[in-house]
Amino acid sequence: MLRSLTALAFSVSCASVMAQMTPLGLWQTISDTDGKATSEVRITSTPAGLVGVVEKALTTSNEPNCDKCTDERKGQSKLGMQIIRGAKKADGKDVWEDGNILDPNNGTVYKLKLSPIEGGKKLEVRAFIGFALLGRTQTWVRVE
Repeated sequence: MLRSLTALAFSVSCASVMAQMTPLGLWQTISDTDGKATSEVRITSTPAGLVGVVEKALTTSNEPNCDKCTDERKGQSKLGMQIIRGAKKADGKDVWEDGNILDPNNGTVYKLKLSPIEGGKKLEVRAFIGFALLGRTQTWVRVE
């Protein structure tokens, strides 16, 4: 019986660690310009790929809506807004790509690459136009 419980605890522990090596979950976004936490974004999986929704603002913004957006999100509240769309897991890697991310502060939509790091405690979010070399990276911190 003890052996069975130990095996069960080990398999649950391994599954928990494996589940953390995905971008799924709640993340605190960290500004790449000043290093401050700015919001919390929940990333979930859909048949069309990953979706990231702003759940909480951690700073006061003069513009609570995305007035600079150029798609259907124009004028929408940043809270509840989908800022990540369509990223899919790359074959054989802990990388999600081929989606896009919106910067609601300037309305720009970038191509996206997500890479869990540090055992899934952090997420490298690479936003770029054209080639991945031409862009910027933020490191988000897992909340849950």
